[in-house]
Amino acid sequence: MRAGSPASDSKDDAWRVGLLFSATGVTADVETSQRGGTLLAIDEINAAGGVRGRRIEAVAYDPASDPRAFRSLAEKLLAEDGVRLVFGCYMSSTRKAVLPVVEAHNGLLFYPTLYEGFEYSRHCVYTGAAPNQNSIQLATYLLRHHGNRFFLIGSDYVYPYESNRIMSDFVVQSRGRVLGEVYVPLDAPEAAFAEVMEKVREAEPDVIFSTVVGTDTAKLYAAHHAAGFSSRRLPIASLTTSEAEVARMPREVAAGHITAAPFFETLGTPAARRFVAAFKKRNGVHRSVTAAAEAAYFQMHLAMQALERAGTDAPQALLAELGAGSFEAPQGRVRIEPSNHHAWLRPRIAEIGADGRFHIVWDAGAAVKPDPYCVVQNLDDWPADGRRFALS
Repeated sequence: MRAGSPASDSKDDAWRVGLLFSATGVTADVETSQRGGTLLAIDEINAAGGVRGRRIEAVAYDPASDPRAFRSLAEKLLAEDGVRLVFGCYMSSTRKAVLPVVEAHNGLLFYPTLYEGFEYSRHCVYTGAAPNQNSIQLATYLLRHHGNRFFLIGSDYVYPYESNRIMSDFVVQSRGRVLGEVYVPLDAPEAAFAEVMEKVREAEPDVIFSTVVGTDTAKLYAAHHAAGFSSRRLPIASLTTSEAEVARMPREVAAGHITAAPFFETLGTPAARRFVAAFKKRNGVHRSVTAAAEAAYFQMHLAMQALERAGTDAPQALLAELGAGSFEAPQGRVRIEPSNHHAWLRPRIAEIGADGRFHIVWDAGAAVKPDPYCVVQNLDDWPADGRRFALS
């Protein structure tokens, strides 16, 4: 294929897709899991005959958790490598760096990461959880079981600020209080988290809500443990702590803390067990299987189903077909909502056990329609038992 040419619809060519997942940098652990989920899906599709008899070929780069590198490599994929479809990004800062490039080249980004919501692009498909699929459920659970005095700690970039704003709104709705809000730079030293814990001690909250990401997550939890706090009396609740981050923690440091996500490695459904087994067989038994990996896996299957129907990887033709299909993902059946390009997902809440693994303590029971702007969502939407079924 000639460099700089658009992706070919010739039957003799492979379908080329771009992958932007970091193998190095602060969020490498979770992005490596996303890359593993993506490549597993590609392997499965190619083993089944590809799409319209043509294989999928991945053109992959390591942006090293750097938004500037994400942007330049997205430009390379779309302008030089002949790619139309890009799969990747973890931090919202990287998504926001990539989107203008994708839009300028009339490409399509598939983004497999929970995020802060309040965004729409005709050139992006969002397959991670929106706030009404994780934040509202986690807030309801914490307020019911742990108290209404919150302390917010985040990494210093866009997602933590916006996610903390949303969580604050939910807490205030329930007549709770946010006693403090602190941000630390990415790749902060351990001493920075020790200082934060002194502020926590002074505030005396019931719950810490963390939007700290990547390798800094283990530093936060270690500082909590070193400060003498108990997860039973003062848990850390986080949407950004996955199996990949927990793998860096001693079990006694991780135990008792809480996370919300559509998927956990311990999910016991047959589809989940098959996915976890296949993921570890392909990527190594030591590799963590995260919700972000599961989203990366099912979004590739959804995209290629749409490609099969459309017969072309031209983004607008593909988008027209995406909303018509669904996929039996490890978390349960998923599909893309045509009105906003976000995925229907099934919220779950889990607590880390003494074994260092997530154990599900609450399950929504069905997929929830994405409402990225939280237009119709508030805490009163979730009844006394915390359960709500799919919106119609």
